[in-house]
Amino acid sequence: MEYGVATAQRSEEIDRALAQAAGVAAVEAAARPPYDEMHAPDGSVRPHFAALARRLADLDPGELDERQRTLERFFLLQGITFTVYGAESTTERIIPTDLLPRIIPADEWAQIEAGLTQRLQALNLFLADIYGERMILKDGVVPRELVLGAPSYRREMQGLYVPHQAYANVCGSDLIRQEDGAYAVLEDNLRVPSGVSYMLANREASKRTFPGTFRLAGVRQIDRYPDLLLTTLRSMAEWRPNPQVVVLTPGVYNSAYFEHAYLARLMGVPLVEGRDLVVHDNMVYMRTTTGLRRIDVIYRRVDDDFIDPLTFRRDSSLGVPGLFNAYRAGTVVMCNAPGTGVADDKAVYAYVPEIIRYYLGEEPILPNIETFLCREPSQLSYVLANLDKLVVKAVGASGGYGMLIGPHASLAQREEFAQALKADPANYIAQPTIQLSTSPCLIDGQIDDRHVDLRPFILSGEKITVTPGALTRVALRKGSLVVNSSQGGGSKDTWVLAGPGDDLS
Repeated sequence: MEYGVATAQRSEEIDRALAQAAGVAAVEAAARPPYDEMHAPDGSVRPHFAALARRLADLDPGELDERQRTLERFFLLQGITFTVYGAESTTERIIPTDLLPRIIPADEWAQIEAGLTQRLQALNLFLADIYGERMILKDGVVPRELVLGAPSYRREMQGLYVPHQAYANVCGSDLIRQEDGAYAVLEDNLRVPSGVSYMLANREASKRTFPGTFRLAGVRQIDRYPDLLLTTLRSMAEWRPNPQVVVLTPGVYNSAYFEHAYLARLMGVPLVEGRDLVVHDNMVYMRTTTGLRRIDVIYRRVDDDFIDPLTFRRDSSLGVPGLFNAYRAGTVVMCNAPGTGVADDKAVYAYVPEIIRYYLGEEPILPNIETFLCREPSQLSYVLANLDKLVVKAVGASGGYGMLIGPHASLAQREEFAQALKADPANYIAQPTIQLSTSPCLIDGQIDDRHVDLRPFILSGEKITVTPGALTRVALRKGSLVVNSSQGGGSKDTWVLAGPGDDLS
C-alpha cells in the first residue's frame, strides 16, 4: 500500500503543477517554432537528410511532379484505398501520399525501439493483471473505477489464459516530436490498429520514385513484416504443430478492408468474414469447398462488440456465434485479445508512466504528453477555463473524431464542448496544444513544410518485435495539426537508417 499512497500524493502534486504550468507552457509552445525534421535551427540540412537534399536540388519541379504522378498511379493500380464514412461524393478514396520520405537516424530509432518495447511489455502485464488478480488496482496505482468502468473493459475476459500474456499482439503507438526534438507518445492503439498496409505500400512506391537515393542511404528493410506478423500469430498457438491462421474482416465496406485483404495475401492465409466460420463443439471451423477446416488463430479486424452475438452485441451480423465460448475453452486464439482497449483508453493513458514503474521498476524511456483528466473536478475546472489553449478528446473516440482543438475552434464550438464536458466529464481528457514537428512535402508542385506524426508498429507474441519503419502521417492542409486520413491527412514513407550491425536484408 505504500506504493499506492506515494502514487496518490505524487498525483496530487502533479495535478497542482500542471494547473499552474500548463497555461504558461501553452503560450510558450505557441511562440516556439515546431521542430523541423530536415533543417537545423540555423537553416542547415541535418546530416541524415543530406543525400535526399542533394537529390532534390538536382530535380526541377516538372521532374518532381512526374514522380508524384508515378507514385499516385502505383497506388491507383494497387487499389490502395480507405473509406470516409459520411462523405457526400464517394466513400472510397486513394489515400493521399507524399513523395518525400521522412528520415530517422539510427540512434534516434534505437531509443524509439527501446521505449516502445518497454511500453508494450508493461501494457501487456497491466492487461494480464486487471483480468487476473488486479494488484495494481488494489495498490491504488490506477483508480479502480477508471479501469472497471471503462467502456472497453470486458468482464468476460476475467481469469482467461492468454498465451505469453500477449494481449496486444499488434500495437500501433502514435509518437510526436516535441519542440526540443525529443519523442513522446501521444496515444497507444491496442484494439485493432490499422495503417501498416500503407507503411508497406509507401515503401514500394518510394523505391520506385527515389531508387538510387534509397539504395545508397542504407535504409532498413520492412519487407519482412508480413512474415513476422505470421510468426507472431502462430506463436500464440504453439501447442498446434502447424496452426491455421485466418484474417477476420467485417467485409468490403469497412474502411480498412484493403489492409485486411493485403495482409492476408502477403501472409498467405485465408481472408474470412463471420459467415465463413462456424463453431462446433467449442471448436472453430472455416467453410471450404472441400468441407470444414479447423482454425487455430484468428487475426481479427472486427471490434470487440461485434465478434460474437451470443456474448456481446446480439444484433451483430459480423461475428461468429459461439466464438467467445471457443476462445474461453482455449481451442482458438483471437489476436488481439478482446478487452485490450482498456489499456489504450485515453484516461488510462495518463497512468502509463506509473504502470511502467509498477511492473518493470524502470523509468519510462518515452514520456507521455501531459494530460488533464476531466473526471477530476479540479482539472475539469482548469480545462473549462482554458478551452482556447487545449486539445480535448473523448476517451473512446479515434480517427480524429470527438476532438476539439481549442486554438483553432470557434467560440460556438468551444461552448458546445464545454456543455459536453459538464454533462459527462469522465468521457474526456485534455492536453496542451502540441506543435507537431514538420517535414518537407511536395504540395502543388512546390516543396513546403507540413506537420507530421509517427506510427511505428510493434508485434508481441513469444517475443516483442518493433518493425524498423513506421507510417508517417501528414497534415496536408497548411497549418493543420490533424493527420488522420479521415480528416484530410495523408501519409509518406519513413526511412530508418541503419547503424553499425543493423541488418539491411
